[in-house]
Amino acid sequence: MKPPFKINEHDSTYITARPVTADELISTARELIAARFTRGTMLSSPAESKDYLISQLVGLEHEVFACLFLDNRHRVIEFRKLFRGTIDGCSVHPREVVKTALLLNAAAVIFAHNHPSGMPEPSRADLALTKRLQDALALVDVRVLDHIVVGGVKTVSLAERGAL
Repeated sequence: MKPPFKINEHDSTYITARPVTADELISTARELIAARFTRGTMLSSPAESKDYLISQLVGLEHEVFACLFLDNRHRVIEFRKLFRGTIDGCSVHPREVVKTALLLNAAAVIFAHNHPSGMPEPSRADLALTKRLQDALALVDVRVLDHIVVGGVKTVSLAERGAL
């Protein structure tokens, strides 16, 4: 199948080679955003982190818990979806989060998960999980910078709320 987009080399605009479905557009947008967050990219603002996480988690019909693993200068090492749940919950295992952080040699992490309901308000369970993960990662000197809850195209940052 022919790729749906062609890039104009002169001004980096994209034109469609054929009609494009919403799913193709979203998939292509995710790929473009992911390309901007390759290994070594520095996160320059919380808004930039939120926009990236929205792009990765919006529209999912099930909960996903993910981590953005960073080096000591807050440059991206890797974004990884670690756990998949159901429409209203996701089991997260601290051991696996710590193991992955060590494997990637991460100095810091930003947690993210989505609420398929579209409401980004964190639950008590979200707050308790964040504390538990923060305590586990502190034992191996990995800083937790934030936990961002994505609901539709809105987010709630636990760091901005003072919950970290």
